[in-house]
This record gives sequence, C-alpha cells and structure tokens, in this order.
Amino acid sequence: MRLEAAPVGMVLFLVFVVLAVLSRWQGWGLLGFPWWTWLVLGVPALVLVADLLVARRGRALVRSRQAALALLFALAAGNVGALGVLLVGLMTTDTSDLGGGELLATGFAIYLADLIVFGLIFWELDDGGPIARRAAGTRRVVDFRFPQDEDEAGVWRPQVWDYLYVSVTNAIAFSPTDTMPFSLRAKAVMAIESAISAATILLVAARAVNVLGS
Repeated sequence: MRLEAAPVGMVLFLVFVVLAVLSRWQGWGLLGFPWWTWLVLGVPALVLVADLLVARRGRALVRSRQAALALLFALAAGNVGALGVLLVGLMTTDTSDLGGGELLATGFAIYLADLIVFGLIFWELDDGGPIARRAAGTRRVVDFRFPQDEDEAGVWRPQVWDYLYVSVTNAIAFSPTDTMPFSLRAKAVMAIESAISAATILLVAARAVNVLGS
C-alpha cells in the first residue's frame, strides 16, 4: 500500500522545515538565497505526503504512478540544485563568511533528503510500484533483485523500508550492496544518488571540518 510511505514523506518535508527555521534563526543566506527557499523545495514533499495519506484506489490526489514519480524526481532535482548552490558557495564565498555550522546543517539536510527521496523513487519504480506488486502477489519483472527473491517457495513483497535500506547502503558505499539493480533505469537512478552522496560527503563535509578547525 502507498499509505506506508506517508511517515517517510513527512520526515522529508520536516528536513526542509528544520533547515528553513535554522537558516532564519541564524541569519544564513547562502549566495543570497532567503531562508524560505528551503520551504519552496519542500512543497513537492508536502503534496506527496497529502497524496499518500489519502491514498485509496482511485481517490488519491496524485492519481497516477507517473505523477508520483514526477513529484519525486522534482524533489531530486531540487536537491541537486541545492547541492549545486552549496558547492558554488564553497568555491566563491570567503571562509570567514561561511560558517561550519551552516555547512554541516545544509550538507546533512541535503544528504538526508537524498536518502529519503531516492528510497521512495526505488519503491515507486520497482516492479510497477507498490500497488502493482500487491495486486500481483509475486515479483517477476523487477528493477531490483533482493536476497529474499531467491526463495522461490515463498511469496515476498518488499516494503518501503526495504527500499530505504537500499538507498542508505547505496549512499554510504557509493555502490550496490546486497540488493542488485537489474534494469537500466534502476542503475541510472542509483548512480545519480551515489554521485549526490559522494559530492555531499567528500566535498561539503571536508570543507566544513576545515572551517570548524580554523
């Protein structure tokens, strides 16, 4: 059921809300962007949460899987844009004007949003989406191959938490771990997540440590 992902979507929206509140409180404005920019980036997450909360067959706000995926990819694009702004800020802003706290908070928010957004994309993308998986009862044409799929005697349907785990391990290892991508689109989406994760961890975190240590 799509309803199971509603708490995950709410966490994603709250990530942007917390970063917006911190930015307003601390007077952060990277490259001149106002604090409420983070709230704008979170709007698709709020729409998605509303859809997931009222999700019933034929009654959802977002009535097609394609529309839900469009919302998720909009969130991913917004996250990439936020990372781009942060990286430009790292290269063009003086260290004394760019605090370590702002770097760590922004980098952590981007990283956490990366984990959640791509976990939800995997969940909605794989095997026709959660509704199709539930209706079929079996997994035959899949985008991701889980270890549990090897048990041919049982009928196993992955939940949203399984895909979040895949997202976390992919973002940490920068590569698949126990769950393998089968389709080209699954490989492409995992590669994008790994690239965002690598840029956030390797560049932003390293610069933040240097700022805090100076």
